[in-house]
Amino acid sequence: MRNAIARLGLVAAVALTTACATSDETPVRVTIAEGNFPQAAESLASHGLVRSPRLLGWYATRTKRDKSIKYGTYVIARGASWSAILDHLTTGEGIVNRVVIPEGWALWDIVPEVAKQLKVPEDSVRAAVTDTTLLRALGVPRNVRNAEGYVFPDTYDFPDGVTARQAIALMIKRFEDVWLDAWDTRARELRMTRHQVVTLASIVEKEVRKGDERPVVSGVYHNRLKIGMALQADPTIQFALGRRRPGRVLYRDLNVQSPYNTYRRVGLPPGPIASPGAASLKAALYPADVPYKFFVAHPDGHHEFTRTFAEHSKAIVMVREAARRDTVERRRREATAAQARLDSAMRRVDARPDSAFQP
Repeated sequence: MRNAIARLGLVAAVALTTACATSDETPVRVTIAEGNFPQAAESLASHGLVRSPRLLGWYATRTKRDKSIKYGTYVIARGASWSAILDHLTTGEGIVNRVVIPEGWALWDIVPEVAKQLKVPEDSVRAAVTDTTLLRALGVPRNVRNAEGYVFPDTYDFPDGVTARQAIALMIKRFEDVWLDAWDTRARELRMTRHQVVTLASIVEKEVRKGDERPVVSGVYHNRLKIGMALQADPTIQFALGRRRPGRVLYRDLNVQSPYNTYRRVGLPPGPIASPGAASLKAALYPADVPYKFFVAHPDGHHEFTRTFAEHSKAIVMVREAARRDTVERRRREATAAQARLDSAMRRVDARPDSAFQP
């Protein structure tokens, strides 16, 4: 009798899981972390893939699929049946590896990140971004030896088993998809190649922290290019020095022997110094019509734009004075906060300075 009831319950559960399936193919990304099946079921429920995690757990136990799930990040159709969901979890079908490439990352950031997330050797990723066939297809100059600037910054979900070459090819295809046909026309109007536009966009990307300043910074660089003035872009010096993180550029750094030294060489460097996003690409193509030829950054990242070197020199002094005031004020606030924490701690132990040693 018990066996008959159990079989009847199982049949009912199977019917229920089939009934739960819908035609909704909306992909849902869910991470199944290591743990027990109830935790996995709760994750599925929190993402709207199942309504009853407890009933799913019972069904998984009855079908003996609760002990063999594979942990990872999945993309599952919202309308999948319980049986289909358990098939995903037990076979690993639908597991993806997410790679996030922020705007402004250079290949020295991208290569190890792709290798880490896809669990492939760094050498294979490095080989992919230096593949000559890929570079020729991009139309970059022959003296350019890698795809710096063309691995488009975005969020990518790759299936298990994807190769480094496949991943890099898809990221570069994303760049090709973002690049509009109208931008080729605009580049010709500016008498620039696409490679030159990407190069300038990469400098703008690294220079700007306030997004609305992109076209203005681009306008400054375009003005310098028109009159044959050196770009004097600090990010290109950092790139030439191999600095993976932004930092202050010192006078001695300006002597670095590199084609990327835009203080000593007039014009654009040989290639991009990072991966620009769509906004920086657009800014490079459509610079603001401004009279400025100089700018200096405030500590918070916004820039002071000026027309002449004399104005620029005054702006540097002003920014440095403001930075010193900010430093003094910050230290004052830190000291005040530290004293407040100390006073609070002393009050908690009833050890006030004016009464601690009174009899």
